Amino acid sequence: MAGQAVFEVSDATFDQEVLRSDQPVLVDFWAAWCGPCRALAPTVDAIAAEYHGKLKVMKMDVDKNPATPGRYGVRGIPALILFKGGQVADQIVGFVPKDTIDKSLSRVLG
Repeated sequence: MAGQAVFEVSDATFDQEVLRSDQPVLVDFWAAWCGPCRALAPTVDAIAAEYHGKLKVMKMDVDKNPATPGRYGVRGIPALILFKGGQVADQIVGFVPKDTIDKSLSRVLG
């Protein structure tokens, strides 16, 4: 499901892959049954390609990994959470255009 520059992350690997990452990480919380999540997937893939080397992009299936979304208060999907230095730097909920995500990333990545 994930594109070439997008990696799957699970509850088990989240701390290592996201919180301890030396790069900012964008996590896409999604589910297979979620239409807006599927609609957002090509945008997430494009972001991963465009920001390659500056940003890690990960996807988390909320049905298979309920602990992490609960920990971060994810109630609606798709939800994009941007982590920097192990902390939440920004959060976007719902299907949004790419420029909304780009603005968020430029604020955090500087």
